[in-house]
Amino acid sequence: MEKDCLGVGLIGAGRIGRLHAQNLAHRIPQASLRALSDVNRKALESCAAELAVPLVTDDYRAVLDAPDVRAVAICSSTDTHSQIIEEAAAAGKHIFCEKPIDYDLARIDRALEAVREAGVMLQIGFNRRFDPSFRRVREVVAEGGIGQPHLLRITSRDPQPPPIEYVKVSGGIFLDMTIHDFDMARYLVDSEVDEVYALGGVLVDPAIGEAGDIDTAVITLRFANGAIGTIDNSRKASYGYDQRIEVFGSGGMVAAPNIPPYSTTLSDGSAVHGPLPLFFFLERYAHSYLAEMQEFVDSVRQGKAPSVGGEDGRIAVVMGYAARTSYRENRPVRLAEVAQR
Repeated sequence: MEKDCLGVGLIGAGRIGRLHAQNLAHRIPQASLRALSDVNRKALESCAAELAVPLVTDDYRAVLDAPDVRAVAICSSTDTHSQIIEEAAAAGKHIFCEKPIDYDLARIDRALEAVREAGVMLQIGFNRRFDPSFRRVREVVAEGGIGQPHLLRITSRDPQPPPIEYVKVSGGIFLDMTIHDFDMARYLVDSEVDEVYALGGVLVDPAIGEAGDIDTAVITLRFANGAIGTIDNSRKASYGYDQRIEVFGSGGMVAAPNIPPYSTTLSDGSAVHGPLPLFFFLERYAHSYLAEMQEFVDSVRQGKAPSVGGEDGRIAVVMGYAARTSYRENRPVRLAEVAQR
């Protein structure tokens, strides 16, 4: 542990919170996990026992009050994010928050204003920006390696659908699943999206439709720089976690394929056999989760703004609203229509 390491408190010790807690406790020497909070006592005690955290509480306000906590990682349920951001900002804590900031744009705006007024840093957990393969695609595009971008393709398919109880409170596929792809689209092409058009259906599980959501979608994007993008989502890919991107331009194409657990292939008289993609997002994006938290810690310690901030979080939600409106009304929707809601 470094002498001037950053004291961090983590709020929300569920699946993603536990991963961030492990990274802060064991893999980022510039940080010290000083406090842990969750309303689920079982999850809290399990995580705390593993990591030996000094302050363990079911009241997140105790984390915000802790004098040795300079920054907080908000990994609680989405309906708590914006409120905790406001309170953390008022307490003078720098903030890392999982996506989305909120499902309501007015509450997002209040949270972002609180951050600005307090003068603290806010980083949003769009971890895929920190994936080495995806980041290299961005670098190639930014360096002019493919000329002027013309087409973007993002494939994002889960290995299995989430529990129905989660679907009911998720905000819908566009704000829960596609939101990552919306952020990646802006990041990869380095241009804002002007218009979206979304088609979708219930092809995986009728219960998802009964819960008021869809499980399969295709979204087209029109960028301000003239490029056109497509995103396809499915809640179930039988072969694993399908994560692929491609950017095609006037001078070439750059792509990032799926990542398998190993690269060995077997060739015989019947076929060439290789491994399936990594099966779950925690495996596929393990490196990116560590890298994004490392950037947050470095940003706070060095006094520099993180590369993915509150406005990025807001824009992704606006894109989700536009896609949902497009799907419901069967028409292209300009982001300007929903940006001020």
